[in-house]
Amino acid sequence: MGLSYILDSTLLIDYVNDIPSGVETVRLIFDQAAILYTCDVVTCEVLSKGGPREIASLTNLLDALEYVALDPEGARWAATARREGRARAGARSLADALLGAVAWRLGATIVTRNPRDFERMGIPVLRYWTPLP
Repeated sequence: MGLSYILDSTLLIDYVNDIPSGVETVRLIFDQAAILYTCDVVTCEVLSKGGPREIASLTNLLDALEYVALDPEGARWAATARREGRARAGARSLADALLGAVAWRLGATIVTRNPRDFERMGIPVLRYWTPLP
């Protein structure tokens, strides 16, 4: 299997909001010969806010990605990651644990500007940077 990425909500939102680092990262990722994924967690997160223009742009972007759903083994992996994170005072959000599990099941790299929790789960991360205004 070749290179594969799952695009985090941060990237999709930054892209739609014309944040230069988000736009450039999406362009670079789409130019690679890679499989690009999304899942229910990302879809729900990005479509839960925004006006009609943002929702339409996000929907178009999501439609260009391969949609995958988490299986029971992945869900159990996410639960373990959350439980172990809480035990080490590094609690993970449910969304991050589920997204991490999708990446783990696919052997994919998560593209995000918030890599810390994913890295603590042992998930490969491609970090992009969004400078503060």
